Amino acid sequence: MLTILIAMLGIVVTAGLVLFYVAFPHRGETPTSGEWLGSAMTRAADRLPTLDETDGDAAVRPRPEPDSRT
Repeated sequence: MLTILIAMLGIVVTAGLVLFYVAFPHRGETPTSGEWLGSAMTRAADRLPTLDETDGDAAVRPRPEPDSRT
């Protein structure tokens, strides 16, 4: 039971951090409270490799045409 509670707490904290990042630093806005968290997330995002809009298209492969010999 304790393991499940710890896992759920970790999931909720991770979801909260993702929500905070999407709401503020990802859009280029400064949070009204927790400036230290916003700046830490911005620094971490700058260090991680990211995909450009053109990079995302390269990973998509077209579907093969269905065989019409059925």
